[in-house]
Amino acid sequence: MFKQAKGLKYTAFMSALHRDLLFDWYLEVGCRTGRIFAPARGKTIAVDPFFRAEANIIGKKPALHVFQQTSDAFFASGFLKALKVKLSFSFLDGMHLCEFLLRDFIATEKASDLKGVIALHDCCPFDHAMTTRDLSAIPKQAWTGDVWKLIPILMEHRPDLRLTVLDAAPTGLVLVSGLDPKSRVLERNYAQIVARYADLTLDAFGLDRFNALFDYTDTAQFMAAGFPLLQPVALPETAALTPEKITP
Repeated sequence: MFKQAKGLKYTAFMSALHRDLLFDWYLEVGCRTGRIFAPARGKTIAVDPFFRAEANIIGKKPALHVFQQTSDAFFASGFLKALKVKLSFSFLDGMHLCEFLLRDFIATEKASDLKGVIALHDCCPFDHAMTTRDLSAIPKQAWTGDVWKLIPILMEHRPDLRLTVLDAAPTGLVLVSGLDPKSRVLERNYAQIVARYADLTLDAFGLDRFNALFDYTDTAQFMAAGFPLLQPVALPETAALTPEKITP
């Protein structure tokens, strides 16, 4: 039986997080309309190969950097290094294939603050159909692809990391903390990991085995506690920008 994430919807969580906490640098991979990063109030980097933003997505941000390209191209561009960015919080929701998310995680951790947190979306599927890697057979409703594999991959290869799995509906939200930007373990073992996991189905891995890897953290309670994992990297509210209109 699938252990479905039935807590507060992830969009509500992200909106409340950006409302209550201010981050120096926020990165989002997989944005499309921009509705998730729109409430962010810190310097924001948005990456998506196909943007369709029609609302006010800059809001109260002091800076918004939008890259209409793949995440691989973005990370290879050297932008983060050139601006000496130390990412406070990142939300990775790009291509839903495990090797893509693994590459995004590796590159994001390298540019993260030591106290930073990386959120991985869609790692908790609620049926087998949505875990397909076949891009020609994507379900009409929800599609998580096989990014569920990041949970066992990180647990095996990076036991130094802390994984907090929120029951944020509909497909969970994994908060990864205890980051080490200098770690090259995943990078060195990337080819081996992908060779081992790429063709592995959730059925073959074992649903019970997957369920046993984690317990859900109640999303609403986590929010009520003030987002404890993210408090250490948040800025004081005095640093928030209040945009002012100069001309009538």
